[in-house]
Amino acid sequence: MKKKELEMRLQQVPRIDQPNPHLEQYMTPATIASDIIYTAYQLNDIENKTILDLGCGTGIFAIGACLAGAKNVIGIDIDTTSIQTAKTYAQQQNLDIEFLVKDINDVDTSCDTVLMNPPFGAQKSNLQADRKFLEKAFQISQVIYSIHLKKTIPFIEKLVTALHGNITHQKDYDFPIKWMFSFHTKQTVSYEVTLIRIATKHPP
Repeated sequence: MKKKELEMRLQQVPRIDQPNPHLEQYMTPATIASDIIYTAYQLNDIENKTILDLGCGTGIFAIGACLAGAKNVIGIDIDTTSIQTAKTYAQQQNLDIEFLVKDINDVDTSCDTVLMNPPFGAQKSNLQADRKFLEKAFQISQVIYSIHLKKTIPFIEKLVTALHGNITHQKDYDFPIKWMFSFHTKQTVSYEVTLIRIATKHPP
């Protein structure tokens, strides 16, 4: 599948109807998600692999991985509504993806690759949520693709080193977040984010 075709397919993934601000449910734009999936595909981290989309929302990474030839795909999120939306869409598209409602702390499924856009930890009720996601990904996978605010990358690099991982690739994006909640003051705000690819020491 060509990258542009993948992007067009991912643009059709439904958004969350009633996002929860405390969960920071900001859907990854199809342009960014397709680029990440395509990059992972080129680095042999998708095709015929077991993929976990942690904090999957309505499943854009899980769906992209499935379209790119993953062997097994699992999407995990704590939000029941998001998972139901993801399940319904995957069924409509005849995509074989398992979607599960689980807290990040309860995930124990091993995989080859984790794809995730974890919460940035911007809300007081969700501080250091990105750290929890990274620590879990280290426990269960060999390779991690994760998006973080660019300004937090020095902290993330120290965390990865402490967890005995190795950042092999980085790529910057402008991540637009459209008006979603009453406390938002602009129609769209763009954040500088960085994708990191991490090789862990988790056994194959």
